[in-house]
Amino acid sequence: MTEPGWTDGGPLRHLLREGDLEIEGRLRDASNTTLRCLADDGHAQVRCVFKAVAGERPLWDFPEWTLTRRELAAFELSELLGWHLVPPTVWRESGPGGAGMCQAWVDEDAGAAQVAVVRPGRLPEGWLHVLDAEDGAGSPVALVHAASPVLARMAAFDALANNADRKGGHVLTDGNGRVWGIDHGVTFSSDDKLRTVLWGWAGQDLPEDVLADVERLHALLQSGVDPVDRWLDEEERESLRQRVRDLLREGRFPLPSGHWPAIPWPVF
Repeated sequence: MTEPGWTDGGPLRHLLREGDLEIEGRLRDASNTTLRCLADDGHAQVRCVFKAVAGERPLWDFPEWTLTRRELAAFELSELLGWHLVPPTVWRESGPGGAGMCQAWVDEDAGAAQVAVVRPGRLPEGWLHVLDAEDGAGSPVALVHAASPVLARMAAFDALANNADRKGGHVLTDGNGRVWGIDHGVTFSSDDKLRTVLWGWAGQDLPEDVLADVERLHALLQSGVDPVDRWLDEEERESLRQRVRDLLREGRFPLPSGHWPAIPWPVF
């Protein structure tokens, strides 16, 4: 199989958008219909995930038929920030089951997980503690995550996108050691819904480079030239801008609000 490089930008997205999709299987644990496919345009092939609008399961707290569009908004936000945390993602007018989003597949290196459960007192060097809990057998455990710069950016990204479902399994490390965030269907609500496993920096000052990128994002949003806007309604667009202003004003990673469960379930 010939795959374009992850850094080729336009050609890869063109392949995802225009290539013929051959279904390889279905991810049965996914909440919505999620297909692993092979995109082929006659010159190159790449594995991908396709989610059709028609396969979305209705949720009480998000408008119907909007989850795939939120995946596009998350990708575009990551690109605007220059962080490239979300695998290349495009909108397709046609695919298995109709219109929907298509995203490059990430082959995970399971031995390089960025989020883990350990025994209390056994925090790995260079990791941050999130919370203490009990496992299914009633034994004490601790939820931890790596203290890497890329996860710090992902934590800030989730605050901006108002990610309601950053599970440990939604943070993937590929075979080259690059970290990706996936599954952003429940983002950009106008209500505070931040739920994440990446609370290790809660209340701490944001790194200067992160603040600089958010400042740049603020200017881009103010200019009115914003590829994120097309996927959101008016209230959601304004809420995004308010979260950007709040993050810049506070200059710190957010704390759990107390109005919404802070940790997604299941955690993985």
